[in-house]
Amino acid sequence: MENQRREVYDVMKVCLNAGKIMLQNGAETYRVEDTMTRMASSFGIEASHSYVIPTGIIFTAEDGGPGVTKLIRISHRSTDLQKVALVNSISRRISEGDITLEQAVELLDDIDKMSHTFPLSMQTAAASLASACFMIMYKGSWIDFIPALFAGGLGFLTVTYLQRIVPIKFFAEFCGALIIGLVALIFVLIGWGDQLDKIIIGSVMPLVPGLLLTNAVRDLIAGHLVAGLSKGAEATLTAIAIGSGVAIVLALL
Repeated sequence: MENQRREVYDVMKVCLNAGKIMLQNGAETYRVEDTMTRMASSFGIEASHSYVIPTGIIFTAEDGGPGVTKLIRISHRSTDLQKVALVNSISRRISEGDITLEQAVELLDDIDKMSHTFPLSMQTAAASLASACFMIMYKGSWIDFIPALFAGGLGFLTVTYLQRIVPIKFFAEFCGALIIGLVALIFVLIGWGDQLDKIIIGSVMPLVPGLLLTNAVRDLIAGHLVAGLSKGAEATLTAIAIGSGVAIVLALL
């Protein structure tokens, strides 16, 4: 009996670790719950229940006796869909019986420790180029390409560094939008830019929470109302932060 209970704990640890990795890296709520349930079933726990919200996971496994429940806290979230895909791959291999519980533990630990993040310089260059290209896509003029390039890059750097110093996402995004607006305004005032609105619109696009909005809608459609509303509220706060920062600059005109 004791060995059976210990094995249940080990299975729960694997399922929770998989769910944590997926949720921290941009997976939808229903995908996390489905993956955890399938993994538990593959390891012999047919009766399992999971409750996932953006800030935590509650998982219960029933082994014939009183159910065992564990809670894990999600303190930070980012976007790394490659980790999500790797966890899904491990889940499929578990369902097919290709890997054991011990191997799953090691593989998930390796995935959790992986860092697929590109260097900050490359991220900044990508944000700058994306900002300028978005500005052109929104029918801006080519004279505003360089201003959008600089504004988007500086805004992205501001958000990145401020989140490291002050772990308040709203404040970092507000300051990033403020910097974007100021840089765009300076370029226009000195005559190196033409359309202030187009420069600002293109430059804030790397800050827009597109994946968060998509996941919020998908979770709401799938019936995960709490998770969907939470993600929608987080996306709304980001939009308010960006809008407020830009509004302060426009108020100076």
